[in-house]
Amino acid sequence: MILKQLRISRHLSQEQLAEMSGLSVRTIQRIESGQKASLESQKCLAAALDIDLDTLNQPALKIDKSSENWKKLPIFVKLWFVINFLQVRPQRNTAIRVELVSHLTGFLFCGLGLVSEAALVGGLIMLATAYLFLLLRWQGDQYGIWYETTS
Repeated sequence: MILKQLRISRHLSQEQLAEMSGLSVRTIQRIESGQKASLESQKCLAAALDIDLDTLNQPALKIDKSSENWKKLPIFVKLWFVINFLQVRPQRNTAIRVELVSHLTGFLFCGLGLVSEAALVGGLIMLATAYLFLLLRWQGDQYGIWYETTS
């Protein structure tokens, strides 16, 4: 369950979420620590966070910094992800979004390059960015180091 990630992404404390959902702070703590939540608790949390139950029950995948995959990575590869994603916890869906937006804008600007040379250059830069993030996504898959809140 991705309750903690959802709570933190909305800048809520456990106390605030407990008040919004009508649950006790202790219940929130138990659920966030991995204990099973009742269906009623899940419904209260989903309503408080304005999400559906499927979203709430998605598995939380994250980088396990004690895992062998993470330990085996050279420092420059770790820095490669941090610098390019501007995140300490690189997420696969971020790479996909940047790649998609870069491809779309790159092709659009390359099309406009028929009229303006500057647009063509911008389009080529965006396409290069898209392929950089394709490479980053491939490397993240190879090393298995994604921190995921959603799939």
